[in-house]
Amino acid sequence: MLYATYQGVDDFFGPLRTAARVGLSFSPKRATSLRRLMRHNAALLEMLTRFRLTHARPSFGIRSVPIDNREVPVSEEVVLDLPFGQLVHFRRDIDTPQPKVLVVAPLSGHFATLLAGTVRTLLRDHEVYITDWKNARDVPADAGAFGVEDYVAYVIRFLEQIGPGGHVLAVCQPCVQTLAAVAVMSEDRNPATPLSMTLMAGPVDVRESPTMVNRLATEKPLDWFQRTVIATVPLRYPGAGRRVYPGFVQLSAFMQMNMDRHRDQHRRLYDHLVAGEDDKAEAIKAFYDEYFAVLDLTEEFYIDTIDRIFQRAELATGAFHYRGRLVNPAAIRHTALLTVEGGRDDICGLGQTSAAHDLCAALRPHLRRHHLQANVGHYGVFNGRRWENEIYPVVRNTILAME
Repeated sequence: MLYATYQGVDDFFGPLRTAARVGLSFSPKRATSLRRLMRHNAALLEMLTRFRLTHARPSFGIRSVPIDNREVPVSEEVVLDLPFGQLVHFRRDIDTPQPKVLVVAPLSGHFATLLAGTVRTLLRDHEVYITDWKNARDVPADAGAFGVEDYVAYVIRFLEQIGPGGHVLAVCQPCVQTLAAVAVMSEDRNPATPLSMTLMAGPVDVRESPTMVNRLATEKPLDWFQRTVIATVPLRYPGAGRRVYPGFVQLSAFMQMNMDRHRDQHRRLYDHLVAGEDDKAEAIKAFYDEYFAVLDLTEEFYIDTIDRIFQRAELATGAFHYRGRLVNPAAIRHTALLTVEGGRDDICGLGQTSAAHDLCAALRPHLRRHHLQANVGHYGVFNGRRWENEIYPVVRNTILAME
């Protein structure tokens, strides 16, 4: 019923959005004092057209990057396509070999394009790949299940596709799966084991400085989550019948945490539209175009994450198993470790990511580093001015030191 109700409401408002778009096409484009009322109407119509979510992946929008004082064209290519995700390579038109980096994107209700800013910065000095997860509602039921251990398997497979000599950078939720993948590869002496591993704002040990997100995940039993937030994909989609944690539910939870901020931002957007301040309006629209693009998670991945990462903290307590074997982070001996945390992160608390250093007990001191970025929230760890000017140089130097 949950998914059907959401779909019914979205279908109901569809004609209203269409009518608003038609009306907007007749509205004035420039701000003049004689048309003030019409500008208010046009702003209202545009706000109505934006009253929607999208379930299709937006574009990364990276057409070029500055390298050696010139703009170098960038193109996307899928180098490995698997049922629940694909490996995307950002090909740059240069001949100089540079370090290969796999960016492991979170699977938490948004598409990998949320990390477009992260990728754009990395492309200045690296050959970049990213895990591009698919919307579970578009994956046919006969593709089978996809849980936390399958995520680990995908990370290993993607690193093997990139080949020896690569590096890995995980953002947020997949820090746990990435650490597990590198531990397994290290123990197996897999030739594609990465030279460095950067873990950014991830819940390696949620027992450290619990946040509201941690408490929400632990205050209810597993069967509550299965009964309350898991839904069945409607018949109209390729994944019909698949049980999922809908992206619109995750988005609602995120927005509730900062509802005042989102309301203020939309008020500002309206004011910018009325005033004809296009550049300021576009900046807000670009953020929410990405933020309101949502994907569904498989039931098994969501429940595994709640159970194994948040409620039982399996990796931190030494109880994480992968394909029947106990994962041992102490097996990591040659992969440099960098952990990054934000001083004002209200999603992943201080100490949750740096806990990886205690787990990787066999790493020598020169192969470990922790960076705490003061006055930065969760999103600012991997996007924005502080990421580009203060955090990225640390990441780049860690990678360069292992080349």
